[in-house]
Amino acid sequence: MDSFFTMRRILVLAIVMLVFSQSCTRVSTTDIGSGLIPAVDGVNTFDTTFSVITDSYEDFDTVRVYKSDNHVLGAITNDPIFGKTTGKLFFQVSAGSYPFATQGSRDSIKIDSAVLILSYHGSYGDSTQPLKLNVYEMKTQMDPFLSYPANYPTVSPLVYYPTPLGPTKTVDVRRLGDSVINRFEAATSQIRIKLNSSFAKRMILDYDSSNAYKSDSLFLTYFAGLAVIPDAIAPTNVLVNINLADTNTKLALYYNTATTGATVRDTLVTYLKFNSSTSANANIILRDRTGSEVVKHLSPTPKSDSLLYIQSQPGTGVRIRVPGLQNLTNRIIHRAELIAEQVPDDARLVLESQLTPPRYLLLSMYDSLNMHKRNIPNDYVYDMTNGPNITDFGGFIGYKSIMGYDRVGAYWFNVSRYVQGIVTRKDTAFNMILTAPSNDSLYYSNVYPNQAYKQITYVSPGTANDVANGRVRLGGGTHTRFRMRLRIVYSKI
Repeated sequence: MDSFFTMRRILVLAIVMLVFSQSCTRVSTTDIGSGLIPAVDGVNTFDTTFSVITDSYEDFDTVRVYKSDNHVLGAITNDPIFGKTTGKLFFQVSAGSYPFATQGSRDSIKIDSAVLILSYHGSYGDSTQPLKLNVYEMKTQMDPFLSYPANYPTVSPLVYYPTPLGPTKTVDVRRLGDSVINRFEAATSQIRIKLNSSFAKRMILDYDSSNAYKSDSLFLTYFAGLAVIPDAIAPTNVLVNINLADTNTKLALYYNTATTGATVRDTLVTYLKFNSSTSANANIILRDRTGSEVVKHLSPTPKSDSLLYIQSQPGTGVRIRVPGLQNLTNRIIHRAELIAEQVPDDARLVLESQLTPPRYLLLSMYDSLNMHKRNIPNDYVYDMTNGPNITDFGGFIGYKSIMGYDRVGAYWFNVSRYVQGIVTRKDTAFNMILTAPSNDSLYYSNVYPNQAYKQITYVSPGTANDVANGRVRLGGGTHTRFRMRLRIVYSKI
C-alpha cells in the first residue's frame, strides 16, 4: 500500500513538472516577470542569477551568398571598433535565348550606350557618404554551379582585367529611392552605371548570332562576366545590398536603327540579365581588423573577457560558459533566460547609430568533437512546416532604457527546458556560442525523449541577417554595468 501511494505521488509530481515546463515555452522572449511566470515572492517562487564566463573569437565558418540572396557591395573605412570591410560583386549576364541578335537592320545601327543597372535593396552604414564604384570585365570564367565562399580572400578564378569598362560612378545612396522614368521603364531603387562606347559597340554590333551570341556557352568564352569593385578609400562608409535575381538588375544596351525598308529610325534597348539557372555569381567580403579595438579581444582559446564582439558573417562570435549549472539541484524551472546587452560607445554614438547591431543572433552549442553547431536542446525547436520557434526561443534584437541610456540593444534567449533537463535528468550542460548568421547550418536534435534523431537545418537571411549587415559590442560576464547573465525563476520541489 505504501508503495502504491509513493508511486502515485511520483506520478503527480511528474505531471506538475511537465505542466510547468510546457508553460514556460509559451512565454515570448522578453524581460522576466510577466505572462505565465509566477511572481518571485521568496517563499514559493525564487530567482537566482548565474554568472557566465565569456570571450570573443573569429568565426571562420564558410559563408556563402546564394543567387537569390542580397549581395553586399561597398566599403566601411571608418569603424574603429571592428575595422574595415570591403564587399566586391562578380556575376555573369545572359541573353534570354540563343542564338540571339539585336533587333533591326544591322547596317543602319547607331550605338547609343551601355548601362549596367543594379537592383538596390537597402544599405548599412552612413548613407550620407558617397560610394564610388568601378566596373570591370572578368578575365576568367566563373563556375555557375559553384557557390563561392564570401569569406575566402584568395579565390583564384575571380580575376578581372585591370582597365575599367567606364568612368567611376559616384553613388549618392540617399537618392537611390528616386524614380527612374524613361521610354523603356518606370522604376525605383536602381544604381545605373554608364559604360564606355567601345564596350557598347562590342556588345551591340561586334557580337551577333554567328559568333558570341550563337549559344550560351559560347557567349561566356567571349564575355566571362562583370566585376563591380568599390573604391575602398575614405570617406566612404556604407555597404549597399544588391539583388542579382531581381528583374531590376540588367545590362541595358541602347541603340537606334532603321528597320528594313523604313526611313524613320527607332530607338531600341536590349537587356542581358543574370540568369538564376545558368549564370555564376560571387560576393567576396573582406574584413581588415588591423588596428581596431576587436583585435585585442579575439582569442583562439577560451578565456574571460568583460567585452564581447559579434560581427555578422563573415565575422566574429562569442563563447559562453556557465560554471555551476551542471551541479544545480533539482527544482521546477519556470523560466531560464540568457540576457545580453549592448555596451554603448560614448565617444562614437553617432557612428553607433549608423553601424547598427545585427537584427538576429543565434544561440547554439558548438560540438568541438565533430566541429559543427548544434541547437540548444529542447528549447530551439524546428518544425519542417513553420521553421524554427524563434518567437519563443529568442534572438531578435529588442531595445530598452537602461543605465541612463534611452535605447540600448538587447537580446534574450529562453533556455528553460534545457536547464530543466540539466537539473532533473542530469543532461549535460554544454558550452554555448553566440553568432550573427546569414546563411548557416545547424545540426538539430529533437526535443526529449526523441533527442537521438538528428538532421541538418538551415538559417537563411530571410530569418537572420543579410551578409555583413550588423555588428555589436556586448557586455561580458564580468562587465560592471551591462553584464551578460543567466537568470532563473524556479520553485523548490
